[in-house]
Parts: sequence; structure tokens; C-alpha cells
Amino acid sequence: MGSSPPLAIADLCDTYSHLLTNGELRPLPPVFQIYGRNKVFSGHVVTVKCFEDNVLVREFIAQEGHGRALVIDGCGSMRSAIIGGDLAKRAQNNGWVGIVVYGCIRDVDDINLCDIGVRALNSYPVQPGDKGNGEKHVPLTIAGTRVCDGDWLYADSDGIIVSSVELAGV
Repeated sequence: MGSSPPLAIADLCDTYSHLLTNGELRPLPPVFQIYGRNKVFSGHVVTVKCFEDNVLVREFIAQEGHGRALVIDGCGSMRSAIIGGDLAKRAQNNGWVGIVVYGCIRDVDDINLCDIGVRALNSYPVQPGDKGNGEKHVPLTIAGTRVCDGDWLYADSDGIIVSSVELAGV
């Protein structure tokens, strides 16, 4: 996001209200908790859908992030965590700016020491399965909101928005 102060998500919604109207700018519902040291982050979206399994997530995080944001549709499961402290640290070290999990995380204290933005529904101590089930680079519906591979994601303490186009001034 550079050295200048980032635009607040609320300001982006005001400035780009026409994109809210036509559906190109979509706020995610306020169901996510904030984790990690980076409370403000933005990046190109990479999507993965997996249910109580994180093999595909680990594959993505092992790659260079190049300032992208990983959006994980964990189907809202509250029965296992998708990301833990080790994966958050690896994501940070590989250049991912943020991870949004429509599901749970674990190792909250470790994640909160990482210089990465993480959003999740909640924490849960049980690890996920490792069968490799899921899909990569697919359109997701996160809490009723469409998120596509290649969208732009912007997050701060007010919330998360996704946009079909990169927003200027961010």
C-alpha cells in the first residue's frame, strides 16, 4: 500500500458508491474477526474452496504471494481450523499480504505475531483434514457475497470489500 496513509474502507465505499450500486464493489458481511499485525491490507485475490481440509491452502501459501490476498471458502465450518500459526508465518514470509478465511483459524497468539492480515469467523483448536479436497481459482460465495479469483480485496478495521476493478488511490 506504499508509504502514504491508506484510504479507509469507508472512504472507498463513499468515493466508489457507483460501483456499489452496479455490483462491481462488494462489501463482505461483518462476520469476520481481525487477526495478525496488519490490520490494513489490500491485494489481488486468489481463491480456494475447501471444507475442513487445508492441503490446497498449504500449496498456495508455499508459493510466492507477490502481494496477493488469499480468500478461502471454508464453507463457514466451525468444526476445524483452516489456518494455524505455522501457515500464517509461511504466508508472511512468502509475501502474501492477507488471508480471509470463511471458517476458523487456530494458534491465534502465533498469528497475532505475524506481519500479515488475517480475517476469520473465529478460532477453533481442531486441525483440518489433509485429503486434498477442494477447488482452486473458482468463484466463491462468502457469506452471500461473490468473490472471484482476480478481484481486488481491501481490508481495514471497518471491514472488507472486494472489487472487480483496482481502485485508484489505494
